[in-house]
Amino acid sequence: MTSYHVRPVAKVESPLDLATAPKQGDEGAPPARVVFEPEFHAAAADLRPGDRLVLLTWLHEADRDVRAVHPRGDRNRPSTGVFSTRAPDRPNPIGLHTVTVTAVENGTLTVTGLEAIDGTPVLDVKPVLGEVADR
Repeated sequence: MTSYHVRPVAKVESPLDLATAPKQGDEGAPPARVVFEPEFHAAAADLRPGDRLVLLTWLHEADRDVRAVHPRGDRNRPSTGVFSTRAPDRPNPIGLHTVTVTAVENGTLTVTGLEAIDGTPVLDVKPVLGEVADR
């Protein structure tokens, strides 16, 4: 099977760890920072407070051998294949997060709605469709 090389463009700074992270960003995630690697500062130069973005992350603490889970960790629910869930444990643990930028400073974004834990690598950043397309 073919493999692909990806490299982080930024890293998450957050007070969250695996024990404290909510299941989704709209379930009480505190503000977090997305700190871009210096070589990607120019790529983030046009981001502004109020922008809604999709962050793709590498869930670096995930178990890549998991194929089925009890949704939301609820053992009363039937076991379900990970591809029909948002479970972080999966063969390629790519996280998908819709966030809102609240501040921008020196290659760092402050965002709301990010449930990723501290140290999570950010693989890519994309605008929510239609919201920054006019720039």
